Amino acid sequence: MSTPDRPVVDFWFDPACPWAWMTSRWMDEVSAIRDVEVRWHVMSLAVLNEGRDLPESYRAAMDAAWGPVRVIIAAARDHGDKVIKPLYDAMGSRRHPGGRTDTDAIIAESLAEVGLSADLAEVAGTDEVDDLLRESHQAGISLVGEDVGTPVVAIDGVGFFGPVITPAPTGDAAGRLFDGLVLMTSVPGFYELKRTRTAGPSF
Repeated sequence: MSTPDRPVVDFWFDPACPWAWMTSRWMDEVSAIRDVEVRWHVMSLAVLNEGRDLPESYRAAMDAAWGPVRVIIAAARDHGDKVIKPLYDAMGSRRHPGGRTDTDAIIAESLAEVGLSADLAEVAGTDEVDDLLRESHQAGISLVGEDVGTPVVAIDGVGFFGPVITPAPTGDAAGRLFDGLVLMTSVPGFYELKRTRTAGPSF
């Protein structure tokens, strides 16, 4: 439970998304300099884009995105939510700053790094945990609507898509950005800020 001095931050990510990765690095920095409780959750770009008319290359990326989120959900089912963030860190560091796209190898190496059974990788190609995945996804997307992506960040239950940032702020800049987000979530009628991105993710 949150207190006025210790907000609860719920963070929904898809490990395929470089922008979610950038925001998660900022949240790690916030956790080091602000008294917050951060709870990590999976959302799915593949679920979000089901039934949409997508370019062929993006459709292929969405098809490949199922595996990692399924594995994280299965790991949390079997071992508790405490494994979500370490497994995300292991996968994301390989995919984003590491620049890798060999998803099966990323999954296998990440499970080994976190000390989880290699058998969990088998879930990637099945729908065994899809109900749990959709439940986790819906919990985040219900806060912000369908016309967004990942990440979704909620502070004490008030959620927004983003922030979308590059590079991830550190130190006092990270804290001030978080303080500003806390202020925005305190305004019931505040919905969005937006500007066109002119730079890609800087890992």
